[in-house]
Amino acid sequence: TYSLLGISLAFITFRKGLPMTMKSCFYPLIGDRIYGWMGNVIDIMSVITTVFGVCTSLGLGTMQLNAGLNYIFPEIEKNTLTQVLIIWIVMGVATISVVSGVGVGVRRLSEICFGVGMFLLMAIFFLEDSWFLLNLFCQTIGYYAQNMLSLGFRTDAFELLNIKSSLEQDRGRLYGGSTDEAGLTDGPANWMDDWTIFYWGWWVSGSPFVGMFIAKISKGRTIREFVNGALTAPMIYSFLWLTIFGGSALRNEKLAASQHTTERPFCCPADPSYIDWDTINTHSSKWPGELVESVRKNYAKDSGKYDVEGVVSCTNAMVDKWWNEWRNGGPETLAYFKKFYMVPTNRYKMSMSEDGSIVRLSCLNLDDQWFALMYTKGDLGNLLSIVSLLGIVLYFVTSADSGSLVIDIMASNGDQNPPRLQRVFWAMVEGAAATALLIAGGADALSAVQTASIVTGLPYSILMSFLCVSLWRGLAMEFGDLNPYGSDFSIGIIDPFATWNPGLWGKFFKNLFMTPAVLFKTNMRQGGSKTGSILLAGAAFFLWSMWISLMIAEIAVPGVYAIGWICYIGFCALVTASRAATRAEFDINGNPIEDFFASLLLYASVAIQLETAPKKRGLTTLVPRNSEQPEVALVLENGNADTH
Repeated sequence: TYSLLGISLAFITFRKGLPMTMKSCFYPLIGDRIYGWMGNVIDIMSVITTVFGVCTSLGLGTMQLNAGLNYIFPEIEKNTLTQVLIIWIVMGVATISVVSGVGVGVRRLSEICFGVGMFLLMAIFFLEDSWFLLNLFCQTIGYYAQNMLSLGFRTDAFELLNIKSSLEQDRGRLYGGSTDEAGLTDGPANWMDDWTIFYWGWWVSGSPFVGMFIAKISKGRTIREFVNGALTAPMIYSFLWLTIFGGSALRNEKLAASQHTTERPFCCPADPSYIDWDTINTHSSKWPGELVESVRKNYAKDSGKYDVEGVVSCTNAMVDKWWNEWRNGGPETLAYFKKFYMVPTNRYKMSMSEDGSIVRLSCLNLDDQWFALMYTKGDLGNLLSIVSLLGIVLYFVTSADSGSLVIDIMASNGDQNPPRLQRVFWAMVEGAAATALLIAGGADALSAVQTASIVTGLPYSILMSFLCVSLWRGLAMEFGDLNPYGSDFSIGIIDPFATWNPGLWGKFFKNLFMTPAVLFKTNMRQGGSKTGSILLAGAAFFLWSMWISLMIAEIAVPGVYAIGWICYIGFCALVTASRAATRAEFDINGNPIEDFFASLLLYASVAIQLETAPKKRGLTTLVPRNSEQPEVALVLENGNADTH
């Protein structure tokens, strides 16, 4: 999505001279209509989508940064207040960066950020089993190449049915009976929601600002160079990153499993947020005797929900271990126990080896896993963790400053150097939006952030689909595969909505009901017999009226809507055939797929195109406004070069 939008923007801006805004990308598709309300809607959608896409990055980065600070410095609590403070501190740095411009603050911070990432990447590579990581890199590249197509189309259709049967072999694919810590059903549905759909929404919502940013710095490049720099190189780097860090984490997980024993289990404790501290305090006012028993029996807020196998025993083992260590002295209060338990390195005692070199990462909170992995590297753990914090801050800042700049450019109608005060305004808007999501989400802040991405990503993904068609048409014209000066319909498919023309509105409303009559006239104009034209119009009217009737009948007879939609598709097929014949008659660019979807979505507009036969040559929607039409246009006719 980033490369697609970046190519479109770079092509239409640097090659055709249009403003660097999202609406310009749709010029090859809708032409001058981008200067009306439709173009404004596209830009507004892009700004809103970008704001929430950046907010998602800021929200996730803030929670990760807070977790890292808490892991290294336990006195810094993990809570909403700390996260809000982090947002505004980082947004302050981002504001300074964006005010200084791309060539100074944004560029230099990005270079430093990349250097920090490379340092961590190489450090883990050399400190880990390097031979294992090289083997894993080779193996995963092959696995990716082999399964990319099938995984790209996989939707877990049968698993999502969640149907269990005694006749089927249970292979552990369905987990509808269990619930996770949030009370949600575990299994494929959660996987699709939390990973596939969330990351799809996040990437789509981030595409306007990433695409515009890489387009802005790509002037003078060829499309091949652009694709290699924006798609191929990042893909290879991602393979390396995921292999080295993911491989290191999986190796630790396997080592922990291999050393797991009854006497020294690598087990998972309860998360502090699941412990009902108030209930424990009610049942016991002092440590250790009564409190130990109280923790054993009452620590979970909902024992039916959180009393998962292994969690209780691990938490109790930790309590026993601490009791044995403290029974000869030390504070005997619940407050001290709670404070001690809130420290990640204390809470995960039973999840890692004595020296911390091996850790069962699956037992840890998601935000704590990275830093626990860093601490497996012995004395370098502190250094790597602090460098990681620096990297997170810089990634945070570079996302915020580039996002603010891109939003400002879009809001300024493509001005490459918008006013600095305006840059500050949009940086503050991003910070405020991220703060609002975290505060409103509370304990479920992550869900709030994820939902924001999905909500904005869904409508924009539809817009991206039309962008693909627009880019194809623009490049086809550029390479001479599509003649921009050929015949065209006298109106565009969206003109009834894109222009202020009451007469056109009247025709559109009329053709909602009179399209069969238009098909009759069109068939007669094309040389069809009167009998054939009457049959065509009669069939269209029958299918159309059955569609309306069956939709209404659904109120009394459930299920007939399906037959109604079949009738509507049949009606659209007749309109499609008539439009395709008209294109052939007047030599208009297009294809049957475009004809079908135009008929399916706006058959009344298609009817207007059919009854107002093409009256002009020269397609203004394919030639940028204010551009000079070349004196000699080279086209191909019958396989021979000709000029017009």
